[in-house]
Amino acid sequence: MRPKRRRHVEESTNHDRWLVSYSDFITLLFAFFVVLFASSYRDAQTVKKLSAAIHIGFQQLGAFSGGDGVNGVAYPNLPPDPSTNSQTPHTATDDAYPASAIDIVQLRQQLEAAIGQELRNHEVVIRVTPEGFVISLNELGFFNSGQAALLPGAAIKIQRIAKVLSQHKLDLRVEGHSDDQPIHTAQFRSNWELSTARAMAVMVLLVDDSGFDPAKISVAGYGQYRPVADNATPEGRRLNRRVDLVVVATTPPQPHVR
Repeated sequence: MRPKRRRHVEESTNHDRWLVSYSDFITLLFAFFVVLFASSYRDAQTVKKLSAAIHIGFQQLGAFSGGDGVNGVAYPNLPPDPSTNSQTPHTATDDAYPASAIDIVQLRQQLEAAIGQELRNHEVVIRVTPEGFVISLNELGFFNSGQAALLPGAAIKIQRIAKVLSQHKLDLRVEGHSDDQPIHTAQFRSNWELSTARAMAVMVLLVDDSGFDPAKISVAGYGQYRPVADNATPEGRRLNRRVDLVVVATTPPQPHVR
């Protein structure tokens, strides 16, 4: 009887051990991006809470519920935030967002009383943005095309706005904006120069003629680079030619201390 042959079983070499190290690296990389996302998400939630608080303040006045507002008031459509409850009363220990919203609501009411006709004529538009409360002075009613000198009667409108603004403890940034149509004149070589000159004209009027605190005001010229509408249409270009008065800080009422 012939002896059975022993079969040789060769152990195969494992060529996939590198996958273990690779998977560990991918796991660490994933964890790193999760931490980055969590940090950015928290910042976005802070901005969202601020916008929601402002939005709630307007809703309590019955000013709007969605879309464009009346009397020249515009605002963003904000997504619901479960962390914001408009039915919950806020106390002095709450964060600063509700206090800022109350100040902004009061400011809006005073402005509507002072420049109601200009709002209805769309010469002035009030908006709420992540940067703050914005009063837009459209080119219509304030400037001739391509010029930075205020039109007759424009100074009176701005002075009425300044009278309201000076009653509040806030910082103001005067921003000049234009459309994207090139300009090159003897006075202005670019839209940047035109937009900055218009902002300067408004700032000088606020400080010199209206008594606005010069320590609480700044000027910026953005040219065509921060549009609020599409420059492809005449209407969009008209909306982009503006000077914005941006309320960049509001101070909530301080508790009385004896």
